[in-house]
Amino acid sequence: MQASAIQPPGDLRAALSRAESRRKWRAFSLTLPLLVFLLLTLLVPIAALLMRAVENPEVAKALPTTVEALAEWDRTSQPQAAAYAALVKDLSQLPDTADAGALARRLNSEVPGARSLIMGAYKALPIEGDADTVRQQLLDKDARWAEPEFWQAIAKNGSRWTPDYLLASVDLKRDAQGHIERMPEDQRAYGGILARTFQISFVVTLLCLLLAYPLAYWLSTLPERKANVLMILVLVPFWTSILVRVAAWIVLLQSEGLVNGALLGIGVISEPLALLFNRTGVIISMVHILLPFMILPLYSVMKSVPPTYVRAAVSLGSAPLAAFMRVYVPQTFPGVGAGALLVFILSIGYYITPALLGGADDQMLSYYIARYTNVEVNWGMACALGALLLATTLVLYGVYRRIGKADLALA
Repeated sequence: MQASAIQPPGDLRAALSRAESRRKWRAFSLTLPLLVFLLLTLLVPIAALLMRAVENPEVAKALPTTVEALAEWDRTSQPQAAAYAALVKDLSQLPDTADAGALARRLNSEVPGARSLIMGAYKALPIEGDADTVRQQLLDKDARWAEPEFWQAIAKNGSRWTPDYLLASVDLKRDAQGHIERMPEDQRAYGGILARTFQISFVVTLLCLLLAYPLAYWLSTLPERKANVLMILVLVPFWTSILVRVAAWIVLLQSEGLVNGALLGIGVISEPLALLFNRTGVIISMVHILLPFMILPLYSVMKSVPPTYVRAAVSLGSAPLAAFMRVYVPQTFPGVGAGALLVFILSIGYYITPALLGGADDQMLSYYIARYTNVEVNWGMACALGALLLATTLVLYGVYRRIGKADLALA
């Protein structure tokens, strides 16, 4: 071999380094479209949701002069006449009625009746004169302008950023002085809604586990060809719209439906059961929809567990049931954890099934997110509740990861 064909060690390392760099950049360029897609469809919407949960632009944008005039107000007595004049000045400078409507809706969420108060003052414009004259004209049109609570709402929401939405999502609020306190008992709602969401999700997860575990175990013991054919039946629900499946359960669970008809026909019941528009129907439908999400992780883990372990334990004198519980079941815990986490996270975000099959006391947190978005047009509260669901999901995932690491350490 010629000497010129042999590269020095330093040049060889440089060539290998350049080749490795090119390989890494090539791999990165192939994954770049996916990263951009995830950024635009996942991270950006989540960031916008979190920002909107603490954003409070309506009052700060519409009433800047009024907020400034109320900066030194003690928030207990009636404001000075300058605050009334500043309010009229700000209202007269609003571009159109839509801005006044947005301001009125925001204040009305703080103090009932503020909507009619703001819109009444806006429609009464122009109001002219000195500060005392403006105050008297506003009081003549609506005596509620003398009540401090409406001014307190303006002063409290004068900042562009607020924790009020997040506080309200956990039944807390700020008082007129800005101190955090619990809401009155008759106004606490979201704590109970969150507890109901967790309760329904836990029951659905437990039922899915009880149904999926023996089925996944049976599938894992079958020959591969038979298991693949039967797995198609498990995957069939994925090929059908959730709305179609929920509509099918409405037909099945109604008083004259197939379920009640079959039970009446075999004499199990004497009158139709109430299976629709209550929690029973919600749970039945959610278990049916989410069951494949429990079966698949369990099956993938069970398929990798050698059956010789249980046979070896039995041959050493263990009872079959004891060998199954002590040898086989612990090895399936990763599948149990993954399936339970997946089903529970999907359950806490369910909307369409409780909305169609449940009653007023069966609606989950996602129902109120949709209501604030589509009906009440309160984006701040909707995003705060969405942020609460996101935080819950992240906490559950963190707990699962910690438990998984503990299991690996013990192993």
